This record gives sequence, structure tokens and C-alpha cells, in this order.
Amino acid sequence: MTQTQTHTPAPSIAWCQAMQAKLMAALDAAWASLERSHDPAEIRKIRDKAKAIGDLAAMARKVALIVPMARAARPPAPPLSAPIAPTLAEALAPAAAPMGPPMTAPMAAQAEHARRALDKLKGGRRGRL
Repeated sequence: MTQTQTHTPAPSIAWCQAMQAKLMAALDAAWASLERSHDPAEIRKIRDKAKAIGDLAAMARKVALIVPMARAARPPAPPLSAPIAPTLAEALAPAAAPMGPPMTAPMAAQAEHARRALDKLKGGRRGRL
């Protein structure tokens, strides 16, 4: 299955202004009908419509904020010159060499601390109430 990705441009300022004008007109109409109505069922319908308008406005705001940021062009990395290449290999060689014997004291202290914490969680020894 092949999928083509299309790049859709960010919404224009004109689109945002048109959407805002439509939403404001719809909200004004709902407000006007709310002022002249006294029927609780109709008022509930108008409130639901106003809430839907608010939800649309929130979605439109999120869409309007999706603007791809312009990325600065990165300069290409300079090529390695011949005199630097052996030096770089020598610099990386000690990192590949095995290290000395592992330090056991800090590891043992961490293991003891972890064992005590586990005993407290299980309710053993000092952890009992």
C-alpha cells in the first residue's frame, strides 16, 4: 500500500478572519434568540448551540496555531582533513579499550540500600508497625 503525503499549507490569515466572523455572527444570532425566548426547552437548545459554537472556535484556534516553523539551513559539516583523521582515531582508541576492574564499593552500598528498602516494603524487620 503506497501512501502519498501531501503538504497542506497553514491556514491563511483570511481563513482565520472569515472563520472568526462566521462564529461571531452565529454567536450573536444565538444571543439574540436567547434574549427574546422564555421557553426553557428553547433556551436549552440555544445554550447547546452556543456551546457547539465555542467548541468550533476552540478547534479553529488549534488549527490556526498549526503553523510549520521555518527551519534555518544547517551548514554542512567540514570534511575531515588528512592530518586530523589519525589523531581522531587515536583519540577514540582509549574509549574502546576495556576499563579496569569495576568498583564494588558503591555497587554494594546501592545493593544494601535497595535490599533494606525492599524489606521495608515487604513489612520485614524495621518496617513493621
